[in-house]
Amino acid sequence: MSSQVLRSPESRETPCYNAAMQNTSHYPAGGGLRHSPPELAGIRSQVMRGIALNREPGYHFAGNFLDLSYDHVGTDHTALSLDVAAHCRDADGQLNIAAYAILADLVMAAAVRAGLAAHTRLATVTMNLQFSGAARTGRLSGRGAMHGFVQGAAGQQGASTMEIHNEAGLVGTGSATFMVLKPPKGVELHPVPHRRRGENPTPEIPGGKLRPDEKKILAAAYAVIASVTAEGGAFIQRFWGVQAKHTPGKAVSVVKNGPHIGNRVGHVQGGILLGLAAENASAALTDHWQLSAISAWYISPGEGRSLRVKSEVVHHGRLIAVVRTQVLGKGADGRARKVLEVMTTHAYRSG
Repeated sequence: MSSQVLRSPESRETPCYNAAMQNTSHYPAGGGLRHSPPELAGIRSQVMRGIALNREPGYHFAGNFLDLSYDHVGTDHTALSLDVAAHCRDADGQLNIAAYAILADLVMAAAVRAGLAAHTRLATVTMNLQFSGAARTGRLSGRGAMHGFVQGAAGQQGASTMEIHNEAGLVGTGSATFMVLKPPKGVELHPVPHRRRGENPTPEIPGGKLRPDEKKILAAAYAVIASVTAEGGAFIQRFWGVQAKHTPGKAVSVVKNGPHIGNRVGHVQGGILLGLAAENASAALTDHWQLSAISAWYISPGEGRSLRVKSEVVHHGRLIAVVRTQVLGKGADGRARKVLEVMTTHAYRSG
């Protein structure tokens, strides 16, 4: 695998899926989905493309793998979009919740960063997402706006909002705050590359020689491809998702850390963290419930060899359920610490 030369795929998927909203993310079998051989080939190409694009500093593998398009970045507003395709859709045909959270996170972060130096490091402090219930299918377009900095605070903490639409209408809204931080010691930050759809062919990697982190990403992806080929299921749900252990009213999972889920300073990317929590929270309930809202507080960086995600139902009514989720990790000193605190609201499905 390390001897391959990376080139732009000759064809790209044109995605459009109109599946009914389901909650299948915590079922390992993936609801009966099996990727076709062309889809699996496309996923392999997309992983290699993400690795190749990630050699340009300033971004991270997750964003490059999703092929997010920076359609507009300005102090007036920001606009990012992505197409739902085989590499990022769940078993029900919808965009994976972690991928959705990445889109939301980046469109709101770009709105804050638009008025700052292009290489500015931002850390997500809080994020709130509200879902309309519409399917996350087709091309999802996010539009973000900056609303200034928190007054009276010692640090710069910017606030922004966003909406995400597809061709059918509103999919969701959100708000977030971001802290302006200095880069970690010894880390040089670069501007986030604002690539637009169709403007960036896959670059070649000289001699096809992969770096250690790139080999880890490729190995993780190929292991998942082998798994879904043998057992079925959606690639992205095993690549970024959780395999939760469910007990009545609770769910627990352990997620292996690695460069396939990291941000540009090596911590777990904020959108992926939120996606892990959301999937685990859904696993604490039956599939009669659909996720309707998320509120998250980012407490410390996602570090360590693995993260532990635990969810507990704190309210179970006839129409509404509320789940509390914590993501736990270990710091550089080896001590356990809380990474993320999340509350999710779930609506009982009609019919």
